[in-house]
Amino acid sequence: MKPSGFRGMTIKVNRTSIKQMMITSVLGVISLFILVSVLTSFGQGRGFSSEYIHTWSAGLAGEQLLQVMGMENTHFTEPLPEGSRQMQLAPLAFHMVTSLNPEDPRSFLGRELPGFAFFDSQIYIAGVGTDYTTLSHESSPPIDVQLAERDAKQESLEKVIQLEKEAEEAKRQQAQSEQNTGEKKVVYIINTHDTESFLPELNSDEAFNKKVNITQTSEKLKQELEKRGIGATREERSVQERVHEKGWEYTQSYDAAREFLTEAMESSPDFELYFDLHRDSSNRSKTTVTINGEEYARTFFVVGGNNPNSQYNTKMAEDLNALLEEKYPGLSRGVLTKEGSKTNGVFNQDLAPQSMLIEIGGVDNTLEETYRSSEALADVIAEYYWTIQEGEGS
Repeated sequence: MKPSGFRGMTIKVNRTSIKQMMITSVLGVISLFILVSVLTSFGQGRGFSSEYIHTWSAGLAGEQLLQVMGMENTHFTEPLPEGSRQMQLAPLAFHMVTSLNPEDPRSFLGRELPGFAFFDSQIYIAGVGTDYTTLSHESSPPIDVQLAERDAKQESLEKVIQLEKEAEEAKRQQAQSEQNTGEKKVVYIINTHDTESFLPELNSDEAFNKKVNITQTSEKLKQELEKRGIGATREERSVQERVHEKGWEYTQSYDAAREFLTEAMESSPDFELYFDLHRDSSNRSKTTVTINGEEYARTFFVVGGNNPNSQYNTKMAEDLNALLEEKYPGLSRGVLTKEGSKTNGVFNQDLAPQSMLIEIGGVDNTLEETYRSSEALADVIAEYYWTIQEGEGS
């Protein structure tokens, strides 16, 4: 006898429905893994930061950029000519996510062919003998090579001591100069890769040294500027030692240099011009020129194309390059704009519009040759600076 009020309940399960649920669940899990993989593949520095968006948008043609902006405000599309090709969203999204441009083979080959990333950069002004085949690339040296000091020649170490002795004389000449900045230090000089050295000064086949290096070239530039009445400061702390202390990679050198730069800017409002001096890795035939019977280490002005101040930095490079060509024909290798994913592309030039990276000489040059170039640079920097002051005072 069944209890009153109880009714039986039958559940029918469709096998087809179970299979569909299982397939849907499996596909959902796979899709989730794919989505997570895509998001994490960007890694640090590859997310949609302002710098990444700037780098990506720099590759768009003018019409394409207007069309992107026109998606939010149709006013931007009004200047477009009639019949302009409508931008396709699929290739645009593919380019943004993968950094590959189907219409530019360099974006596919640049990661696979050594040295091909040079073509991401632009030779803005080509000096004598400068083309894409004469540009150089330097790999990160081991830390023990960077901080080497025992392989410098004795005569090279004596050059360092002699240069230090000349510092007071340069300051004395500054005080006697008709045009001078007085107590104000208006030029700041730093060496991001401060262990870059020169093979003729070393008993080594690696052009890196802790004591004899590009910092002597910077010290010479500082002294020559002072002789011309311009107060200057050279960063004496080692960027590479800071990189080593923090356990950072060589590629993070500009991050360490940025700490020094921001400290300098905060401590002194007088700084107006900023220079980061480097040594190129090209051989002697590309980095040496004879002027009036003396050999000079050739210079290269480098602008970071991925920074918001690039148009101002480029104007500064143009002016300095023109003055150098006028006074010392052949000394400059030109102006190079470096940008893209294979280079820093900023070089801390976003901190100041009158900031410049200058490569002086290469691995085969001597300190004396870079000293002559420092004198030449001091000539044109001084003229550049006083011209700016006259313009502001008028």
